[in-house]
Amino acid sequence: MILANAFCLFFFLGTGADPAVSAKSNHCLDAAKACNLNENCKKLRSSYISICNREISPTERCNRRKCHKALRQFFDRVPSEYTYRMLFCSCQDQACAERRRQTILPSCSYEDKEKPNCLDLRSVCRTDHLCRSRLADFHANCHASYQTLTSCPADNYQACLGSYAGMIGFDMTPNYVDSSPTGIVVSPWCSCRGSGNMEEECEKFLRDFTENPCLRNAIQAFGNGTDVNLSPKNPSFPATQAPRVEKTPSLPDDLSDSTNLGTSVITTCTSVEEQGLKANSSKELSMCFTELTTNIIPGSNKVIRPNSGPCRASPSAALTTVSFLMLKLAL
Repeated sequence: MILANAFCLFFFLGTGADPAVSAKSNHCLDAAKACNLNENCKKLRSSYISICNREISPTERCNRRKCHKALRQFFDRVPSEYTYRMLFCSCQDQACAERRRQTILPSCSYEDKEKPNCLDLRSVCRTDHLCRSRLADFHANCHASYQTLTSCPADNYQACLGSYAGMIGFDMTPNYVDSSPTGIVVSPWCSCRGSGNMEEECEKFLRDFTENPCLRNAIQAFGNGTDVNLSPKNPSFPATQAPRVEKTPSLPDDLSDSTNLGTSVITTCTSVEEQGLKANSSKELSMCFTELTTNIIPGSNKVIRPNSGPCRASPSAALTTVSFLMLKLAL
């Protein structure tokens, strides 16, 4: 405990910052405290800290594979209101920025003895379906767009931050390259040394992290709270309504075989077209069919007279029509 307190004191003195002042302005420390107040966040954070700090041997600092798995569980299972605050907190001094950089415990999850070539690292990522998917999401949601206000596709900061956080826990894990409080530069642990004739492609890939205005703006906006109005969670599209399509009710399957529906009602409806009263009578017939299926009392021949509509079943009209037909047949 004494050594820990001495280290903390040395750290603050070494940065030239007053511990009391730094504690008040350290948003990353506030984010860690907020995480500890949430049971799920505290549990999964403690788990990855324990795993990533567990030394295996004098030559092997930790189990990198297990550390990555624990980190993925933390960022996948803990709400972003906690994880984003720890990962993208704004800083005014070096102590805060170093805490932000240490969020993912870089000595195990990020750094290695030597920096591999970025294209080799990308090739390794592409052999894993989950890493490949996460990297594709990052390129889709964080590529610099010069046609938007924020330099992000559809002005969506949230999508970019989510894609960035989704890459943590793989060999491609990105992190802050130093403890600069304001100069935000993030990168995977790789370089373009030894790229040969692929150096241009390698540099372009690396700049997607180190010189990406969308990613930088998204991190800064989240830290200072200006992402609320500029970064809707879902892209906004003009609200359009699909044209209304009126469905034509169909006749019951057993209509032609039914003896309880009453032929007088059918005759009255179809007579509208036969007598040429309406040139386009499909709508009128549809309304008739609707009345047939809704206005007949089950188990009886009675038809309820509808309140409105172009076709009305009337007993007197039905009798008149039947009599007329019988007379015509007799002649």
